[in-house]
Amino acid sequence: MSRKVCKFGGSSVKDAIQIKKVLDIVKNDDSRNIIVVSAPGRDEKYDEKITDHLLNVATCGKYFDEQKIYISKEQSFNAIIKKYKKLCSDLEIEDKHILASLEKDLNESTLEDEKREAYFLSRGEHYNAKIITNYFISQGLNIKLMLPEEFGFILSEDFRDGKVLPKTYENIEKNFEITEDVKYLVPGFYGVTNENEIAVMSRGGSDLTGGELAYALDADIYENWTDTNGVYEVDPRVISSANVIPRLTFKELRLLSSKGFNVFHFDAMLNCKKSKIPINIRNTNNKEHEGTIILSERVPMEDLVGIAKLDNMASIHLQKDMLADEIGFTAELLKIFSEFGINTYHYPTDKDDIAILVEQEDLKGKINNLRRSIEKRLKTDNIFVSYNLSIITLVGIGLKENTFAIVDAINALKENNISFEMFDMSPSKISLHIGISQNTANNALQTLYKKLLQKEEF
Repeated sequence: MSRKVCKFGGSSVKDAIQIKKVLDIVKNDDSRNIIVVSAPGRDEKYDEKITDHLLNVATCGKYFDEQKIYISKEQSFNAIIKKYKKLCSDLEIEDKHILASLEKDLNESTLEDEKREAYFLSRGEHYNAKIITNYFISQGLNIKLMLPEEFGFILSEDFRDGKVLPKTYENIEKNFEITEDVKYLVPGFYGVTNENEIAVMSRGGSDLTGGELAYALDADIYENWTDTNGVYEVDPRVISSANVIPRLTFKELRLLSSKGFNVFHFDAMLNCKKSKIPINIRNTNNKEHEGTIILSERVPMEDLVGIAKLDNMASIHLQKDMLADEIGFTAELLKIFSEFGINTYHYPTDKDDIAILVEQEDLKGKINNLRRSIEKRLKTDNIFVSYNLSIITLVGIGLKENTFAIVDAINALKENNISFEMFDMSPSKISLHIGISQNTANNALQTLYKKLLQKEEF
């Protein structure tokens, strides 16, 4: 029989209204066998996430305090209890045992440091899964709760950034018997170490749980349900007329997501890509929309599929005569950035110059010592730092065969008097990066969208 793994994110399970939509989606397709759920998302735009409240309790209020958010440990504790109590009430689920167990967990005092944080963080998914399972059963669905600590979702001992260990796949195969009679519900985001201690994956880890289950069970498709219709050609907050891209390759999505299209945790795709399991990004609030399908391979029917924009970037431009001939120069340079805990995004280079793109925020409190370290260890001639940049990235496997899109992009910017500070094509020839001053980036995005995706003439 067909196998579908379905993951529902925080916005899809944030309250009783949304959870009832999830039930309808699950009941509508018998092949939706495995359901993965996140912790409940925000109720209102400015409320803090339950996951953040849990971390605030774990750190005795330090987590919010460091962000200048004045919410105490006690206030977070009460917000968590209130949230789950309301879920139970609205779904007409008996809450006595669930809330008592949750309060006991939130008063856990024997764990310390990362072990304590991981344990508290896991409680969001853990209790939401229990409530949703009880509700589904009350509505006549034959579904079984599968807790990671019970079936053996084994993670490494990096308690706040656990990696899935190979034993997990054997445990999933052994414990999940796919039949027409029963469905399984799994809390995402967390697992246990070989010592049976709770560990969590990186934020967004429910995507990872779904991806690993799909891989281990050789699913026919992995559906990732969220609050958007799919992956858009451009950011719909900037261009409201943007369309959803119906088909993308894993590579194309990777390039878009690395430049601001944050709709999916890329690591969740790795094993699905390996097994060529399609991923379907869909909208819980618009279940009729087919969303975006992520595939290992597709026939290109267009030159370009999407344009991403990544704001708040900085470029660090180094000059040194013949640096390209200096063996180990780039490796040492990237090592310096790593020592300062700064992620690097892109580094166009030539014989005497190299530019490193980084998130501007990462340079705060570090730029002076970073510059000093680079000058001392690499003996550079000059270092120039440009702030407030946006990186606009054009993506499409069709670009490889039609480089005239590059000419069209340059001409469109020129005709609209938009200058750029960087222009670089990737080695794969399926993406093009343009560095533009942030104050003209939205204008540039609209210009490129009209010319390259809507095919408008200026």
